[in-house]
Formats: sequence, C-alpha cells, structure tokens
Amino acid sequence: MSQLSVSAAACLLFCLIFIALYHLLLIWSKEQEMVRKLTYRAESSWRKRLTHRFKRYERLYVHLSDLLESLRLKMTPSAFVSVSGLLLLAGVASGGLFFQSVRGTLLFGSLLGALPYTALRALLVHRRMQTQMDFLPAVELFYQCYLVTGESQVRVALQRTVEERRLLGPMQAVFEQLYRNLSVRGDDEASLRLLSLSLGHLWADYFVNILRVALVEGVPITDSLKELLTDMRKARRANEQERNRMLEIRVANFSPLLFLGLFIGINLRYNKDNSYYYYVVDPQGRDMLLNALLLIFASFLMGLWLSRKKM
Repeated sequence: MSQLSVSAAACLLFCLIFIALYHLLLIWSKEQEMVRKLTYRAESSWRKRLTHRFKRYERLYVHLSDLLESLRLKMTPSAFVSVSGLLLLAGVASGGLFFQSVRGTLLFGSLLGALPYTALRALLVHRRMQTQMDFLPAVELFYQCYLVTGESQVRVALQRTVEERRLLGPMQAVFEQLYRNLSVRGDDEASLRLLSLSLGHLWADYFVNILRVALVEGVPITDSLKELLTDMRKARRANEQERNRMLEIRVANFSPLLFLGLFIGINLRYNKDNSYYYYVVDPQGRDMLLNALLLIFASFLMGLWLSRKKM
C-alpha cells in the first residue's frame, strides 16, 4: 500500500510540475512575442550561435542536412544533434542507475545517442524501397514530357511531369522536391545529390548523371534516356528479386528483438519473482540484457548496410 501511495504522490508531483512549467513557458512566449513586435532582435541568440558553431563541421553538417531534406523532415541539423545529445545524456544517466558499471553506462548511452541517426537511416531505406518499383514509370513519364517540350529544357520537362500528377506513390513528392530545388535553390549539384540520396540505387545514379549533363552542358539527352529505359526494362525482373531479398533482410532485422521480447515475456509469465531477480537485481542478468541489446543493435546496423548494398 505504501508503494501505491508513493507512486500516486510521484504522479501528482509530476503533474503539478508539468502544469507549472507549461504556464511559465506560455507567459514567457507571450512576453517574447511582444518584445519582438516592439524592438529589433539581434541575430545573437544561443540557437544562432549553436548553428554557427556546428556549421564549422562542414561534412557532418552537409550530411545531416541532406539526410533530413531527402526525408522531407522539418528539422534542422542543429536540432537533430541536440536531440541526439540529450538522448546520450539520458542514456548515460539511466545506464549508470540500472547497470551500475562504467561499461554499461557508456554502452547504453551510446545506444540511445545513436538511436536517432539509426532511425533516420532505417526510414530512408523504407522510403527507398517504396520508390524503387515506381522509378521506371516515373522516368518513362519524364521521357514523354521531355519529348513533348521539344527536347531542350530539363526544368520545363520536370515542371510538366510534376503538374500532370501521374507519378505513382512517393515518386510524386520526390520529383516535386527535385523541381523545387532546381528552381529555387540555385545549386543544381546539391539538388541532384538529394535526388540520388532519396532514391539510393544504381539506376537513380545513372538518371542523375544524365540530368547533370543536360543541366551543365545543355545538350539533348533523348538517346541517353531511351537507352536507360531499355536497360531498366530488361533488368526489371532482377530488381523484383532484389526487392524480395531486401524484404527478407528487413524481417531478419526485427526477429531478434521479437524473440527477446517473447522469451522475457514467457519467463515473466511463469516465474515472475525469479525473472525479476535475474533480469533486474542480478548484475550478470543486467549485463546479459545489455549484451542482447548490443547484438540486436549491431544486427540492425548490419541489415541497413546490406540493404544499402543490395540497392
């Protein structure tokens, strides 16, 4: 009964703190909005300084920026790194409390810190699998629009392709992003790099190279597109086989986690006291759980790497 009282008191305290913080933040946001309306706000806030410092690591910043933009997520690289850092601190704190060892603290913190980036890569592989089968019809439609527009302007052909809205599945959003970036961004190479990252297979790289030649040199690409379509039609059956292999890899990625949950659930169902002792109280049991999480995380990373190689 005392444990129930402590739990109820903890929940009540949490609710009170949450309500208080919510109202304080609401009042602060209203005051800041009034200040912005009345005075000029300098570009020296902590967010601006953090973003400016992070941009010094150009390769990492560009990589995260391209990854987030290819997934069409409204998050800045600085915010993503901040979330990863907070999860790293939370993992270190919780790992120290639960595992009570330097190894468990650092490993569990590293797992939680790397979780957002791993989730982004997994989401990217999922998006690539969705677009892989619809890429050939998209290129065929672009080829038709390119012929109709006079074989002169790639941007005009892209505009017509997007406006007809006959692209299948997620390919509509991919081509809309490409056309928007080529029209507004002003950096054709970065726009083509985003397209290649979004699709992530060999045929997409060939298509990007063809578009690069047309944008840089301004030469007709009719023959190149026709040859690309011919090769893609011949390799369509092989692509379906690769897609089935990738699906098998994805199923294999989640099977260790399912089996771990199944075994722990069975042990808790039939012998709750001993299971709690060996999984939570005993240090060797906690190390066993940590090793299992490490192996599952490593197998998941291996599955992502194999999926990338199969594309």
